[in-house]
Amino acid sequence: MTATGISGAAKKTIRDLRAKNYPAWFYIPAGIIFIVLFIVPTGASLFFSLTRWTLFDYTFIGLENFAQFFREPFLVQGLRNTLLYALVTSGLKVVLGMLLAILLTGPIVARGYLRSVMFFPVLVSTIGVGITFTVFMHPTTGLINETLALFGIKGPGWLTNPALALFSVAFVDVWKGVGLATVIYIAGIVSIPRDYYEAARIDGATGWDQFWNITLPLSRPATGTVILLSFIGGLRSFDLIWAMTRGGPGFASDVIASVIYKQYQAGFYGLSTAGNVVLFIMVAGLAVPLSMWINRREVKL
Repeated sequence: MTATGISGAAKKTIRDLRAKNYPAWFYIPAGIIFIVLFIVPTGASLFFSLTRWTLFDYTFIGLENFAQFFREPFLVQGLRNTLLYALVTSGLKVVLGMLLAILLTGPIVARGYLRSVMFFPVLVSTIGVGITFTVFMHPTTGLINETLALFGIKGPGWLTNPALALFSVAFVDVWKGVGLATVIYIAGIVSIPRDYYEAARIDGATGWDQFWNITLPLSRPATGTVILLSFIGGLRSFDLIWAMTRGGPGFASDVIASVIYKQYQAGFYGLSTAGNVVLFIMVAGLAVPLSMWINRREVKL
């Protein structure tokens, strides 16, 4: 074989390798963005959570920040509040989103308009919603308590009562976010073949039978999506709580994110970074197994 023949074979091999690996080049921009925006900040957070740092220097202290984090009573309370807030908001969004989606996929007047109205709160600024409902929930001059007073009912301190503050914010969160859950459920319900419902009606199935045996199981992918999005959002919630209560009264409505922010304000940067790491581990540790469990139980058409 001549040198020219060898050179031609080598060139052909190189061309084949380039053609084979061509799609892999498309991963490079996404990989660079992922490394810069996720891997590097995550690694830096893990490192600085092991230090006592300021903007200009740091001192390595090992796991002391994490030990102090779990020794602080109000930080542990923030952890409990975070879990409770996520469970309440995600549970209500699943139930109300399903019910509203069934209503808005039925034969009702102005269905398209009502869908738009239901989704509108999702588009409103969270801070704006928080400020508005803070005014509505004022214990003496708020619209809610003034309306209750017309019926002879003395309204409670929605945001000033430690027993009610966290749940009051949670209900506002549900009001703002249930529109997204409803849209996801609507997409899931309209994708179910109508033949199933027609066959069920021919067999004499009631509306409840159709919901329990057709709508509920076959909309499980939508349910899984709503659960994951709302649960993760509840674990990471900060802006609405900060706008309405700033974690008060006292620490009654503090969640992990608000506690972390307060630590930053007080200058405890290492402790607050450790809190961020704990929040990250908690979200990943709960969301990943939940996602795997939901995917295993998914019903396929």
